[in-house]
Amino acid sequence: MRKLIGVALFLCLASLMVAAQESGTSKADIFGGYQYTKFDGGLNANGFNGAVTGNLNRWLGVTADFSGAYGSTSGVDTKTYTYTFGPQISMHSGKVTPFAHALFGGVHESASANILGTTVSASSSGFAFMLGGGLDLKVAKSMSFRAIQFDWLSLHANNTTDNNNMRISTGLVLHF
Repeated sequence: MRKLIGVALFLCLASLMVAAQESGTSKADIFGGYQYTKFDGGLNANGFNGAVTGNLNRWLGVTADFSGAYGSTSGVDTKTYTYTFGPQISMHSGKVTPFAHALFGGVHESASANILGTTVSASSSGFAFMLGGGLDLKVAKSMSFRAIQFDWLSLHANNTTDNNNMRISTGLVLHF
């Protein structure tokens, strides 16, 4: 898993150094914003989503996506962090840029509860896969508003696969 993450990070950093091959396309995009995640079992979580995309050309990029989702149900506080990497396809057409991506990486989940004055906690790490896309609206030459990003999440940890998760994000994209 560490080698996969290392290769993905190298590809992202290398792509930041490659100039975009067509005019009007940034070399890199940095996204930051809010996310809402609905986990299998009904847990609703709020948090952050951040991503860096190195654009290899006008339509293909390499994305590194990081997120944190925090929720609470029945006195149990949960934290879920994902770190995923993969290709992103974008269709730059003036002020509107739809995109789609397939991201692979890891997840770290933890839960804690106060039971009779004692804090009990557990955590696990595993594989994460996201398939999704979204729509960016250009508001200035170097900035866009991510109107929506929707991702389906598959999480695999402790020999359990959880496929009924979804994440919706919104925020700002800076173009470099």
